[in-house]
Amino acid sequence: MEYRCRLGTPTGQIVEEVHVSESESHLRHDLEQKGYCVLAMRPKHIAGRLAWPTVRRRKIPTREFLVFNQELATLLKAGMPLVQSLDILRGRVDHPTFRPVLDDIFERVRAGAAMSDAFSAHGELFPGAYVASLLAGEKSGSLDGVIRRYVAYMKVIGAVKRRTVSALVYPAVLVGLSLVVVAIIVLKVVPEFSTFYDSFGGELPLATRVIVRGAAFVQSQFLLLIGLSVLVGGALWSWVRRPQQRAWIDHAVLRVPWVGSAVKRFATSQLARTLATLLGGGLPLVSAIEISSRSTGNRFLAGEMREVGLRVREGEGFSAALTARGAFPDVFSKMAEVGESTGALQEMLSSLADFYDEEIETEMGRFVSLVEPALLIIMGVVIASLLLALYMPLFQLTSVVGAH
Repeated sequence: MEYRCRLGTPTGQIVEEVHVSESESHLRHDLEQKGYCVLAMRPKHIAGRLAWPTVRRRKIPTREFLVFNQELATLLKAGMPLVQSLDILRGRVDHPTFRPVLDDIFERVRAGAAMSDAFSAHGELFPGAYVASLLAGEKSGSLDGVIRRYVAYMKVIGAVKRRTVSALVYPAVLVGLSLVVVAIIVLKVVPEFSTFYDSFGGELPLATRVIVRGAAFVQSQFLLLIGLSVLVGGALWSWVRRPQQRAWIDHAVLRVPWVGSAVKRFATSQLARTLATLLGGGLPLVSAIEISSRSTGNRFLAGEMREVGLRVREGEGFSAALTARGAFPDVFSKMAEVGESTGALQEMLSSLADFYDEEIETEMGRFVSLVEPALLIIMGVVIASLLLALYMPLFQLTSVVGAH
């Protein structure tokens, strides 16, 4: 029977291969004898890539996942066997996606599978960095410590994301309310003024005529405009979702003034922290680079990090590979160089991530303090211009009535 396998090679690479064997256990034994680490294994006829087909499309809440790992690390540190710890924790999980997955993981571990194998069997439902951390913890014999380090890593990443989102909420609310006010003026107020002015006749000012005719067009073609907006939005979304387009768009975003530098700092911080977490768990540098490249949302920088990994695999130094690509900030390659020369690469990467997190928070505060008044001024000018164009004929009401 043919099996599709995801394997960790003795050199630290993660590969996918198809092997033929009479049984899964026999094939697993043969691969481990050859020095491979079996991350996942499925019969080839099962559709999809080493995934859990029934729940793959549903996500497990981050908070639920972190609570599970905190409790698991506590039980393991207290000396509780892994199988018993999983048995206790699966009974406390009520999430409709997470509960059946934990049941399957428990059965696999009880049958003798490694915990990293059990989690990796569920494909992309769990982060690759988490599975790699489990693998490193199993090899080093400090599974509870690795899990704690991963939980700390996720908390820091989550805190940075929450601060970024909260900083953008108020500007987004301002823009949304302003658009609502403009829509009310265009769709409700302008038609009333139009009817009022038609009763007098006469020539209206150019600005008033433009607004009145524009509002009339929007009212008469409202459903058509909504339909076109949905179609255009759907087409753009489909185009953006293509991997090659995502990389191009992410690269273009990096070139936008201020926004690009902020995005690059955030992606670099995420990469550095993921690398530090994986290296701290005992994972080889090449494997850590490959896995960390999948942890960032910027496809262009992820591709650049994969190229760095290829150079490191060929024998080039990590800092030299970063400098050669030229896609990351100079401070990243310089601190990596110091870490390599002193043997403290993990600590330097953690320091770099902390430095960028503080910078991002400072920049977001500065951004909000500048954007809020700017948005108020811009939307005030827009709304005032609309109202002025509507009331302008009233200032000339005498001439309009005289012409009538």
